[in-house]
Amino acid sequence: MIENIFKSAEDLNAAFAERIVQILQEAISQEGRASLLVSGGRTPMPLFKQLSETSIDWSKVDVSLVDERWVDETDESSNTKMVRENLLQSHAAKANFVGLKSAESNAEDAVATCTENLVNIKQPFDVLILGMGEDGHTASLFPCSQQIKAGLDLNTDACYIAVQPTTAPHQRMSLTLKSILNSKHIFLHLTGDGKKAVIEQALAGDDPLEMPIRAVLQHADVELMWAP
Repeated sequence: MIENIFKSAEDLNAAFAERIVQILQEAISQEGRASLLVSGGRTPMPLFKQLSETSIDWSKVDVSLVDERWVDETDESSNTKMVRENLLQSHAAKANFVGLKSAESNAEDAVATCTENLVNIKQPFDVLILGMGEDGHTASLFPCSQQIKAGLDLNTDACYIAVQPTTAPHQRMSLTLKSILNSKHIFLHLTGDGKKAVIEQALAGDDPLEMPIRAVLQHADVELMWAP
């Protein structure tokens, strides 16, 4: 893992936004399109707002989610709602957004729909941004869930998996580990001393079922973007 340590969240967001824009711009120039996969939570909100103000050709950028809580898009828990309100604004409003939440009431019934919609997202993903929970989960690959072994199985054909955590609310839809690894640049975006301690714990062990972030670190060149 490559560690990028910043003095403040403001410094992190400025440098991170610049890095993301550079990668997306290069992909557009070389391949005609670019893709950006993002995670939810409060941490990326300022980064998203900064990205939305950049003047690249967002009409050539596919934006989607690493995971989603299976709630209505008007729900405060919805990652789609957060992304629409913070990233898909200003210049970035022109991006091609491919959400995960569909009409099915059960996420298990929507796996096929999400998989079909992958054709609308440039692959491999150019930029994929992960977060991490205090339990070491990333995306919605929770160590407490019955689906964790299937989600981490690199021999699967599944791109998405429906997950029911036992330590967090809401059913989820998540990229599988195999799909996460289908990315040119994987970033882990964390702030705070607590999360730094968790990632150090993850690096000190090797059981991905205990801390699923380990599975990503074991199989990919991940860049940590961290600030206090």
